[in-house]
Amino acid sequence: MNAESPAPSSAHLHAHRAGDAKHAHFIEARSQKALAGALVLTLLFAVIEVVTGFISNSLALISDAGHMVTDAAALGLALLAQLIAKRPPSARHSFGFGRAEALAAFVNCLAMLALVGWIVYEAVRRFADPQPVQGAIVLGVAAVGIVINLLVAWMLSRDHQNMNTRAAMVNVMGDLLGSIAAVVAGAVIHFTGWVRIDPLLSVFVSLLILKSTIGVLRESYHFLMKGVPDQIDYVQVGADLAALDGVKSVHDLHIWEMSPGEPALIGHLEIADLARWPQVLRAVQDMLLAKHGIDHVTLQPETPDARAHAM
Repeated sequence: MNAESPAPSSAHLHAHRAGDAKHAHFIEARSQKALAGALVLTLLFAVIEVVTGFISNSLALISDAGHMVTDAAALGLALLAQLIAKRPPSARHSFGFGRAEALAAFVNCLAMLALVGWIVYEAVRRFADPQPVQGAIVLGVAAVGIVINLLVAWMLSRDHQNMNTRAAMVNVMGDLLGSIAAVVAGAVIHFTGWVRIDPLLSVFVSLLILKSTIGVLRESYHFLMKGVPDQIDYVQVGADLAALDGVKSVHDLHIWEMSPGEPALIGHLEIADLARWPQVLRAVQDMLLAKHGIDHVTLQPETPDARAHAM
């Protein structure tokens, strides 16, 4: 290379030209207002619930407070992940930072599993050895918690396509169930004095939360492991490629998501005539986008003679 020639910039290397995939490798349009507002509300009420939960000695309220604290951490992590995901690709991270959101979702779900485990353990212990609970305090604070959680859930529901926000939403919905359970527990204890309702409802809510948590955990794990997107049939894509005019066979085919909702494909196509490669490539791109929603395509053409020589 000529010593006077400038080195190519990272932005130049990442640029998409005509015929390339339409999506960028970073998230531009996503707003952080909903997450930021939800974080402030959740954090403020989490402090209130933690204090009143210990004052009233209610496991239902403490578990709900624990959910709120976890929600605040989850929302903070989700907000941070969205800010990171907006960063463009760099010389060290050529794929960009879109996976930060899935990583945050995965961590949030792991934290939720740990919290569920602690609540179930504490509930079993308290069911065997009932503790006095101030039902009136539990009832009043949990009722306010329902209103707060409904407001936070409404704020987050506007970004339902984001895996990261859905993971935070699981925590918030779990906390909403916890607040409802705490209201029921507070009312029963206040009017009947039956304190075992407190740990019993805590276990019930925890089991409900567990199902949603595992679902998001599985989704984020699949994405982080570069699994084939659920909406795409890997075998059918290979068959459709092989059926195109001019394509003899397909091998070394990989399909994954660059960022949530943005599938990508790489592979090798054996074709009869390299001179027809531009026409074959255009047919491949049109088919993959129209039939499978795959826009980011990188393919290497090969001829039977070239493969035989390489072997």
